[in-house]
Amino acid sequence: MSSATATRRPLGAYALVVAVIAGLLLTTALANVASAHGSVVSPASRNYGCLERWGENHMAPEMADEDPMCYQAWQANAAAMWNWNGLYREGVAGNHQGAIPDGQLCSGGRTEGGRYNAMDAIGDWHATNINNSFTVQLFDQASHGADYIRVYVTRQGFNPVTQALGWGNLELIAQIGNTPAAQWQSVPNGVQIGIPVNAPGRTGRHMVYTIWQASHMDQSYYFCSDVNFGGTGSTPTPAPTTPPPPTTAPPTTAPPTTAPPTTPAPTTPPPAGAGCTASYTVASQWSGGFQGDVRVTAGSSAISGWTVTLTYPSGQTVQQAWNATVTASGSTVTARNVSYNGSLGAGASTNFGFIASSAAGTPSVTCAAS
Repeated sequence: MSSATATRRPLGAYALVVAVIAGLLLTTALANVASAHGSVVSPASRNYGCLERWGENHMAPEMADEDPMCYQAWQANAAAMWNWNGLYREGVAGNHQGAIPDGQLCSGGRTEGGRYNAMDAIGDWHATNINNSFTVQLFDQASHGADYIRVYVTRQGFNPVTQALGWGNLELIAQIGNTPAAQWQSVPNGVQIGIPVNAPGRTGRHMVYTIWQASHMDQSYYFCSDVNFGGTGSTPTPAPTTPPPPTTAPPTTAPPTTAPPTTPAPTTPPPAGAGCTASYTVASQWSGGFQGDVRVTAGSSAISGWTVTLTYPSGQTVQQAWNATVTASGSTVTARNVSYNGSLGAGASTNFGFIASSAAGTPSVTCAAS
């Protein structure tokens, strides 16, 4: 068995830092660099923007107050940010409205087993100040090029802070046709293209919705960018570099082959007074591994620390962890709070997660408070 201790690793504003944690993970990471894709980097898509602002400090508790929509997204599924370049669907055949229901446009219709569902959350997302004439910058990590790129902007009167995005809220403002990657601008680790946009009559908060139809196969990408018209304008974001993710991040493995279970594992019974409960879910699965997420909740009194024990029916090898110090012995995984999330008020909660090899079983879960 192996162990993992959550530590913060540096992440540049536009770069993920290379980290090797095991031969297997290195092989997986390098393979995924070759098959990676891209995103709108300016005005930044929701998940790319959350990574850009918080990737190097993604466990900071102040995110909850300073950037609450990113906070809920990191809590819901951190892999949505680390896999910023994989928000796509296959086989849509151009029928985007038929494939993606209203209210699910930002997650690509809950694509990738629900990994990006938090992108659909209604609220006060961080918005980029832009003028009515601006440029959408799309970064293509794998140099696929485009059959077409379409840029929509919400109609005046739509409020993304209080309304779910639907197709009827959008107006097609700009588009380009077939554009091979050779015609895009060469940048580090890929290519980038700018689509000029003019959206007259807009003021205040809006959303920019971009559809990129990649050329290599029937693969459609969907990006929501939050903007504020009438601001001071925005500076195009440089294209990101693309080495493998740091050890605190879920690896950019293939998308889950099995949807997360709808029923969480049993939780500990509510304690009397000071104590805690823990609920466990499988966030995603793939061949040979899975991501486990655990929510820890204080009882009727405040606690200063917690220890969660998960006992699996068979042994799991823990490879990475975040928001907790995690060790494994036999079929038992033990997680203890780190310095910034041990103290919880009565009824307050925190989350931690980990990556493990082998199949995802259903463990028994206990929580002890201190």
